[in-house]
Amino acid sequence: MSLVYLREIDNQTKFAIWRIEESDDDLLSKLQLDEREKAKLGSFNKGKRRLHWLATRVLLRTLLNTSHYIECPSDANGKPYLANFPQKISLSHSFDYAAAMISTKGEVGIDMEIIKTKVERIQHKFLKPTELAFIAQDDSRYEQLYACWCAKEAIYKLQGNAGVSFLHNMSIQPFEYQTQGILKLELDSDQDKHIYDVHYEKFNEYMLAYAVE
Repeated sequence: MSLVYLREIDNQTKFAIWRIEESDDDLLSKLQLDEREKAKLGSFNKGKRRLHWLATRVLLRTLLNTSHYIECPSDANGKPYLANFPQKISLSHSFDYAAAMISTKGEVGIDMEIIKTKVERIQHKFLKPTELAFIAQDDSRYEQLYACWCAKEAIYKLQGNAGVSFLHNMSIQPFEYQTQGILKLELDSDQDKHIYDVHYEKFNEYMLAYAVE
């Protein structure tokens, strides 16, 4: 069993993280797939992408705690959803981990990324000068940058992957970085205007962020 983290946020919402240690055949043995899903799986080359896809589906089965078939297609914007269960979902993966979140409360978004110093090279592509101004200048700098990136990615997923710019449509309010905390993110787009509380936390050498509508 490679379930390494399970958190129940409330009685309607929970998420989990899976460390991928199995082969694709091991993961596949835990699932029921229809012909469309088998064809999609067959379109992936052997490797991480295939393992990530399988691991997120195993996580959904674990979180839903069901032996029934789970139909999980994606909409026109690439957002995955459950066709035969009422829960809203969000999926993420990075290197050796996969994450999934479910809720009956509303839309959810989750993102998980391995922390690397290269994020500094692209910081100006997803953070405005006013946001960069509050980023720490000490050793926690890279972690805070990833907290911001993951938060924006989580909200991007929550609102449906639809035509939203990290740089132009999302603004993070100043916050002092800790290894676990909550930041406020304002989304201002043609489709939505809302301020979200986004939870973030460092998990080993990864950053995790999630939000519930």
